[in-house]
Amino acid sequence: MKNKPVKGSLFVLALMFVLFFSCHRSYTPKPRGFFRIDFPEKKYKIYQSDCPYSFEYPVYGRVVSDKELNSEPCWINIEFPEYNGKVHISYKTVRHNLNLLLEDSYTLAYKHTVKADAIEERLINKPEDKVYGILYDIEGNAASSVQFFLTDSTKHFLRGALYFRTTINKDSLSPVIKFFREDILHFIDTFKWTEPS
Repeated sequence: MKNKPVKGSLFVLALMFVLFFSCHRSYTPKPRGFFRIDFPEKKYKIYQSDCPYSFEYPVYGRVVSDKELNSEPCWINIEFPEYNGKVHISYKTVRHNLNLLLEDSYTLAYKHTVKADAIEERLINKPEDKVYGILYDIEGNAASSVQFFLTDSTKHFLRGALYFRTTINKDSLSPVIKFFREDILHFIDTFKWTEPS
């Protein structure tokens, strides 16, 4: 009779042991994900002002004068408030200083080399509109992922750079950069020099 309680206790202990380990599952961490971003439909409107250029920009953006301390006339920002982004546009008149302006543009694009995985250059050549330049695609965790300059090589020089006010993460920003890069390409395709009114 003394063995029966021990056998019963062993049976209950074994049953608890089997139940405990049969319910145990190995933990698999959830893969890291990013928020889904819904983009608006691509539609554009014309920007014209007293500045010597015009272009088309997205209807979901707004053009505002640059209010920074060192800004100059005809410096503007195309802001995208819903995405914390902007394309900063600076304009300079060419006065025997084209080489210096080209060098500055190159330096500003390539200062991102420290964080960039690669920088690709694409030539812009629109002789019918006298618009020439380079588009810089800066891949990686750089502060600006798309930059460009446009010039007629005699009177006008314009530089643009896409920025986001957020922590730079190339994986999460990649779809947003791709979306706004298309808008920058449209900006360049529709860009024209104009005479101030």
